[in-house]
Amino acid sequence: MACSQEVVVTGIGLVSALGCLESSWKKVLAGESGIHIEQPFPELAPCPLALTNRYPARLEPLTEQVVQAALQDAGLSPPLPDCAIVVGSSRGNQARWEEWAILHSILPTPHSLPSLPPTWLETLPHTAAIAAAQYIGTQGAVRSPMAACATGLWAIAQGYELIRSGEYDRVVAGAVEAPITPLTITGFQQMGALARTGAYPFDRDREGLVLGEGGAVLILESATLAKQRSAPVYGRILGFGLTADGFHVSAPEPGSRAAIAAVQQCLERSGLFSEEIDYIHAHGTATALNDRNEAHLIQTLFPHKPPTSSTKGATGHTIGASGALGAAFCLLALQQQAVPPTAGLKQSEFDLDLVTVARSTALQTALCFSFGFGGQNAAIALSR
Repeated sequence: MACSQEVVVTGIGLVSALGCLESSWKKVLAGESGIHIEQPFPELAPCPLALTNRYPARLEPLTEQVVQAALQDAGLSPPLPDCAIVVGSSRGNQARWEEWAILHSILPTPHSLPSLPPTWLETLPHTAAIAAAQYIGTQGAVRSPMAACATGLWAIAQGYELIRSGEYDRVVAGAVEAPITPLTITGFQQMGALARTGAYPFDRDREGLVLGEGGAVLILESATLAKQRSAPVYGRILGFGLTADGFHVSAPEPGSRAAIAAVQQCLERSGLFSEEIDYIHAHGTATALNDRNEAHLIQTLFPHKPPTSSTKGATGHTIGASGALGAAFCLLALQQQAVPPTAGLKQSEFDLDLVTVARSTALQTALCFSFGFGGQNAAIALSR
């Protein structure tokens, strides 16, 4: 894939259980975690969660917060009529639909279908993308991808393609997630995927994932536009890979063939050899199957053992937004020449260079991985 337009990142907006971009990065490097035992819903038992505030977040305010922060970081302000939007969400406004379902179960409407509030159209799956578009006042393309936990990287890949192809010079790309709902918690518990005490990626005693909320969006620009306005640049997006297992609704494919193909596709499109990768931000959910399959993938493709870490022990698993957060952390790692540690990891089960304490080292390239339900595999390559 020949790049006709070089794509750079000029702004990052991020919110996690650790705070804003600056606060989150500082705490991630320090090995701190935003995971705590919480009970946001009295009908459910307390469990470890990574909340951005005292109560579960709402999708629209969270979206506006990260988009506003990204624009400010990039030195931009609305309106931006020629800017495209690619902002995804896996759960969308599920929280509000659950609230309405509970309300109608308490107050049934006799002899008729339940009535919905007049704002129901504002809760459709593309809510986050529309909220971002309205905030910046764009008249350009608006896309709202959904690929389970690979949503964030898929959104960034789509934004990259819009610029690389010459369709747009600027794109707001990323994902936002407010997944702390009774149904989501109960669903993951029924699957046996939720941790009891915390998230410990790649640890021998890992228990499962911890749900987290938050989001991250990147301001993508053509290198030409960024140079014209003398914008500081975090780094470049080199290429991506996207595949599907076609295997199971939730379990990853044994042997990780399609996931390996996604990473190989990413390397080929980026013009990189595997030994040129200096850092891998792993998906690292702390579930038994994901960590095992991902470790196998890394061992297969990267025998030189590049420094590897997962930040989900710090931020929790932000579902569809997790890849966008991971890409943001990769860009900061490249900018500051520092590898973030894997919070919660005490004793690794795998023969990898898993970073447990922040490490200063020369970094030129980084890979970010995401693997979602339904066998969605995504990888993005970034460079200084």
